Amino acid sequence: MKARSFRQANAWLHTWSGLLVGWLLYAIFLTGTLSFFNDEISVWMKPEQHSFVSDQYSAEKALSALNRLAPDAQRWRVTLPSSRDNATHIYYVASDEKDERGAGTSLAFNPQTDKTLTPRETRGGNFFYRFHFQLYGVPVFAARWLVALATMFMFVAIISGVITHKKIFKDFFTFRPAKGQRSWLDAHNATAVLALPFHLMITYSGLLLLMLVFMPYGIDKAYDGKSREFFNENEVFQNRMASRASTAEIKPATMVPFAQLIEDANSHLQRPISSILIQQPNTAASHIEIRESGANSIINRGQGSRLIYSGKGQLLEKINAQPLAISSAIYNVFTSLHLIRFADAPLRWLFFISGWLGTAMVATGLILWVSKRQNQSKKLDKIPKNLRVIHILNVGTITGLGIACVGFLWANRLLPVDLMQRATWEINIFLLFWLACFIHPIFRNHKQAWLDQLLALALLCIGLVFYNVFFSAYHLFNSMQAGQWIVFSFDCTLLIFAFLSYWGFYTIKNHQPFVRKLTAKKQARLAT
Repeated sequence: MKARSFRQANAWLHTWSGLLVGWLLYAIFLTGTLSFFNDEISVWMKPEQHSFVSDQYSAEKALSALNRLAPDAQRWRVTLPSSRDNATHIYYVASDEKDERGAGTSLAFNPQTDKTLTPRETRGGNFFYRFHFQLYGVPVFAARWLVALATMFMFVAIISGVITHKKIFKDFFTFRPAKGQRSWLDAHNATAVLALPFHLMITYSGLLLLMLVFMPYGIDKAYDGKSREFFNENEVFQNRMASRASTAEIKPATMVPFAQLIEDANSHLQRPISSILIQQPNTAASHIEIRESGANSIINRGQGSRLIYSGKGQLLEKINAQPLAISSAIYNVFTSLHLIRFADAPLRWLFFISGWLGTAMVATGLILWVSKRQNQSKKLDKIPKNLRVIHILNVGTITGLGIACVGFLWANRLLPVDLMQRATWEINIFLLFWLACFIHPIFRNHKQAWLDQLLALALLCIGLVFYNVFFSAYHLFNSMQAGQWIVFSFDCTLLIFAFLSYWGFYTIKNHQPFVRKLTAKKQARLAT
């Protein structure tokens, strides 16, 4: 490559660093954006949870249920309802089980009645979250390497893009519709600049979260190869609770009344209780940890204060967030912003919209690359094979992944509730939908392939909303009145995507190829 200037060199770098991993980046951005609401997606995909809302007695009811179900357990854990999940989740390890990862029993409860829930088996929003950084069906280590490399390419593409577009902020306020390639460039610039701070932050923080893929050696050396200990923030505390329990004589004892415990904990905490952990319940060795919901500080990754009680209800210790080293604080800030577990709904929606702008930025970049080459190939009798392949990849990725995601939601509603390996079948249907969307454009011309898939996406989205109206107890028209804001917001979002898809369909269907008007001088020259 012979670049005439530094800016032109960056233009080349921007084009190819974006194109080579563009389709993978699109999938990462789209599923990552959905992951901002992974808990809400999971709730929507469990209609069995839509009939109730939590109340102030949820903690007492959950502890009473544990005392009834597993009074002799080694450990209890209660995760209380929140604005993102209306069910109470309990977990216990029986006395004859080994207390290790994967052991124990997990149950969901109706927080109003303390009755066990049996929601349908589904991976829910967690499927999109896991797909976002480790794909699916690919060995975990290899998948994270691919995602880490794609993220690095993305970061290079963003920096080189800023350098390349010397009028990027001026171009942001310019949009020329129905101008062919120029319109796609304007759309690419606008979606890039509007959320540029978000794009930089989310890409750089993604690299930080995946840094051990590239540089695992320091932590492996410091932790003797046990890198999991570096990430397990609760390990030190849990070991300390276990050691306290082991030094005390484990004999039956009456615990503090749960109502009294909850009342005292609320008097010491500034935010609502999020979880309760009890080691050796109903014994003289009982120790209780009560944790408040995520704090506003992103430096401590949204971790609030913790209260440590004895089984008799005596407050032993209050653990507040500890000051961190500057390097750890910076790391926590970036990774907290990427994971956004601390955020309430308004900030989460802002990130969601910014994520869709990033997804659109990648999509318009891929389409712009094709548009440039398509104009150059008009003199040929047919589209070159390599350009035809890019056409198919663009359609199958940009609209196809959206269709596959909505197909995943349809599978959640239509598959029998008692189907064996039901969650796996939901994912299989997602993959089948996506595969079909790559096969379909092979047999259609370029414009018709876009039209078919955009219309299909619009119909799938709006159809799912109306399916809920007829076959679900809580849907768009009564969920708001019932206080089911997750269901209401989800159905409204489906309608918005249906509208955007149909708008894309209508625009492409009525689009006329842009023909550049010749000046009088050029017309006279051609005439001679």
